[in-house]
Amino acid sequence: MNTKQMILAVLGMIFKVAVAVLVIVVVYKGAITAYDYGYRVFQEPPVAEKPGMDVNVEITMGKSVLQIGEILEAKGLIRDAKLFYVQNLLSHYKDKLRAGTYTLNTSMTMEEMMEVMSAQEPDEAAGDTGN
Repeated sequence: MNTKQMILAVLGMIFKVAVAVLVIVVVYKGAITAYDYGYRVFQEPPVAEKPGMDVNVEITMGKSVLQIGEILEAKGLIRDAKLFYVQNLLSHYKDKLRAGTYTLNTSMTMEEMMEVMSAQEPDEAAGDTGN
């Protein structure tokens, strides 16, 4: 084996090791990101601690869950509209969110907000006691 072939063999081995390391790093980063996102689906804390701040939100007919999440994110009630969408898909509030005007609080979890927005009468959910 001459010097040129030896150098090419060493460079080929270095390249293979670099590709293997790159694949491992990408898989590791992907796994960490997926785990963190999965953890947030079930454990996402509210935006603020109690007592928080009340925010009025109007949900019109025909809004998708993702659009509702975007409204909540724009109002500062949640951090991630896509996470709201995933949480809704996995919750028993799936297909139960209703149009209406709601008073939500920044100290509420996403699930608590879904509970309010899936109530039978939106006015009751907004704090109307019926008295």
